Amino acid sequence: MKNLLRSCALAFSCFSRVPMPQVAWTEDALRTMLCFFPLVGVVIGAAEWVWLALCGALGFSPVLVGAGLALVPALVTGGIHLDGFCDVVDAQASHAEPARKREILKDSHVGAFAVIGVAGYLLMYAALGADATQLAGAPAHGAVALASACVPACLLGCGHVQARCLSGLATAVFPKNAGRGMLAAFHDAAGKRAVPVTLAVEYVVAVGIACALNREIGIVVAVCGLVSLGALHRFARRQFGGMSGDLAGWFLQVAELAMLAGAVVCLHVMQGGL
Repeated sequence: MKNLLRSCALAFSCFSRVPMPQVAWTEDALRTMLCFFPLVGVVIGAAEWVWLALCGALGFSPVLVGAGLALVPALVTGGIHLDGFCDVVDAQASHAEPARKREILKDSHVGAFAVIGVAGYLLMYAALGADATQLAGAPAHGAVALASACVPACLLGCGHVQARCLSGLATAVFPKNAGRGMLAAFHDAAGKRAVPVTLAVEYVVAVGIACALNREIGIVVAVCGLVSLGALHRFARRQFGGMSGDLAGWFLQVAELAMLAGAVVCLHVMQGGL
């Protein structure tokens, strides 16, 4: 039990800004740390519930709601995955060989393409969040705001959990590149079958909850995540020679955006927008 608690504390310490007690990076704790990675998505979903309820109670515009939905994940995680997203965007912009791209991933400087890429990402996420808010209905107040924000926040939270399950699976299972960064340590520690199986079970549970809330959206979001995972395997191998920590973060961001886009399109289709 102590090892599991250490693993949970390490997962939150590494992948979020949630205060945690200092825990030693032991091999036993690292071995199961990825199993607790999806729980960060639960915290993000809870934070988005508070934000949506506050926006409903105060009657904020969809633009402001969408901007908050784009920023809440970065605030909870400290932007660790956006950092990987920026590095991969810079590396891809170089059009270099995989070895050179891996060198760019290690560069601590931020290039112009990374700035453009993260700005475009946040803008698109905010726009999709605003669109989803408009489709959700009129603003609510008081206790009704808390209740009305529950379903969309749960759906968003399930998406964050699914993205982390898939990113963890890619980290544990996909071939890694020649680098010896943080992902290599996670990959080697999570070599046992228990970690991928646990992440797969957590993924299925998250998909099941999403489908229980809204079957159509749940299915579309799950398909978007799995398609993104399949594309990652080919992309990582051909462009970088295998997985890295930056690629895992880049994938998580791309998967979350793809899932939100799929949910918004599904909402439009169900409401006769297409």
